[in-house]
Amino acid sequence: MSTTADLVLALKKELKTAQMTYADLAVKLDLAESSVKRMLAKGDMPLSRIDAICRALKLDFADLARRVADAQPLLSELTQAQERAVVVDKKLLLVAISVLSLWTLEQIVAQYRISEAEGIACLAQLDRIGIIELRPLNRYRLKLAKTFRWRPHGPVMEFFRDHALLDYFAGSFDGADQGLLLVHGSVSKSLAPAFMERMQSVAQDFAQQHLADQKLGEKDREGYTLLLAMRRWEFAAFTALRR
Repeated sequence: MSTTADLVLALKKELKTAQMTYADLAVKLDLAESSVKRMLAKGDMPLSRIDAICRALKLDFADLARRVADAQPLLSELTQAQERAVVVDKKLLLVAISVLSLWTLEQIVAQYRISEAEGIACLAQLDRIGIIELRPLNRYRLKLAKTFRWRPHGPVMEFFRDHALLDYFAGSFDGADQGLLLVHGSVSKSLAPAFMERMQSVAQDFAQQHLADQKLGEKDREGYTLLLAMRRWEFAAFTALRR
């Protein structure tokens, strides 16, 4: 929810864009110019006054609130509590993963055994958690940055390790559009971060392509899961053989 201060700040930007001076606004509101300056400088006013300014600007209040919401910083990571709330319900987790892929409610309901009512309830819960901003007609806006990732030791990754990791690696990875690479080696500690940067770049390329391809028809797209990892590690069975 947008705060009044956020709305007032957005109004100032709209006034500047419309090239409407405080004096012009004062005339439309039937107030003294000094009162308008003081009101906007304070950054706090009743919603009725904000609505009046919107009318003066010929701007719909809902549009103003949406612009404020769109300007809010996106999340690159959720809190422990937010992630815990996501994994507590498998259907909610499914819908969360689906919205990360920008699926519509209609697509989710058509693909999975989730009723429309259940889907709407999940979207509302994701809105409360802070992952999306739910909009009319069950549309939504993701509140996650392109660099978003699940917490390395958070509830979602723990769930993935416990329930999905073996299932993922059980695949054959033998198609032309899939593969599994296992490379081991010793490299300079100073160079290791550079490899991580390149991996992050590949992940961002994948995410950006996902967004760009949403304009394609469903028959022209396929769901993929890209998993990139690098860590200091030795197979436990090998460690047991060390002198």
